[in-house]
Amino acid sequence: MDKPIIGGIQQIGIGNPNTYEAWDWYRKAFRIDVPIFDEAATAALMLPYTGGEPRDRHAVLAMSRQGGGGIEIWQYTNRTPVKANFELSIGDLGIFAAKVKSRDVMQTHAHLIKHKLDVISEPQKRTDKQHHFYVKDPYGNVIDVVPSKHWFTKKSPSTGGIYGCTIGVSNMQASIDFYKTILGYDTILFDESGVFPDFSELPKGDEVYRRVLLTHSAPRRGPFSEWIGHSEIELVQALERSPRKIFENRFWGDIGFIHLCFDIQGMTEMKERCESEGHSFTVDSSDSFDMGEAAGHFSYIEDPDGTLIEFVEAHKIPILKKLGWYLDLRKRDPSKPLPKWMLKALGLNRRKD
Repeated sequence: MDKPIIGGIQQIGIGNPNTYEAWDWYRKAFRIDVPIFDEAATAALMLPYTGGEPRDRHAVLAMSRQGGGGIEIWQYTNRTPVKANFELSIGDLGIFAAKVKSRDVMQTHAHLIKHKLDVISEPQKRTDKQHHFYVKDPYGNVIDVVPSKHWFTKKSPSTGGIYGCTIGVSNMQASIDFYKTILGYDTILFDESGVFPDFSELPKGDEVYRRVLLTHSAPRRGPFSEWIGHSEIELVQALERSPRKIFENRFWGDIGFIHLCFDIQGMTEMKERCESEGHSFTVDSSDSFDMGEAAGHFSYIEDPDGTLIEFVEAHKIPILKKLGWYLDLRKRDPSKPLPKWMLKALGLNRRKD
């Protein structure tokens, strides 16, 4: 069996000043309402990115019953999270926007307008002629609502979970190579340079950019692959200015998109792959970490511009917490998807209004 096995984007980390307030917004906007864990603890292993000190935090990992990746809503509890002291612009280095998938972009746009959320653009066509639009969460984080044909279920609402993200880069070819060789994004859906009308409502959106949309030709495998599965990564390079680092002079966990996390099986093999490509682990839990309701092994690497990529090899997850039903994934074939009925059972834990 070839390892590592990449199951897809498990979640995107979102630093914010109020975990439950933020989660309420994402539940209202996109129905990302199935909690995987909800835990307060100390982040003791992220010292390279937290000023060299362990930091107390509260985090909630929530998923969508429709499929796609989740959101890890992350809040410092022993310091005030810091917002960037400059306006973040498209092309700045790091994760500029999270992508949420929609079955019907126009319907999702109307839903967000109806609920008076901060929709910042009308649906417009991107380079591949697909409609999408941008909305901001209460803390200024940009969400790109994009179309998708990949769904776990076909029930309402029209949205699912995280489908990818937009990442600012300084050297397009180096970044394409990174996301291809390490994470399997080997298919270029478009590669264009110019001024893009659908960027017009974004800060500095009237400038010239190179824009590349990546996806993967091979289906994702692993326990959660049918739930989180398919995804895309959009790389954007500013061609008229020197971009700033989104987390310049700030900590991981401060306000913004703090990392992109992939569900994997085979951490040892992933470590070897990353080292062979010159991107050694900068953080490694080395064993099973315990999140109270879930457990596993996690690690981090940096992309060529320092954007944090997390890997999580899940060991234990709650299926039905009320009945004390937890699944030990170490006793299963790591390449085999979990049964759909079991994944759907996770939805019974959803938080309702």
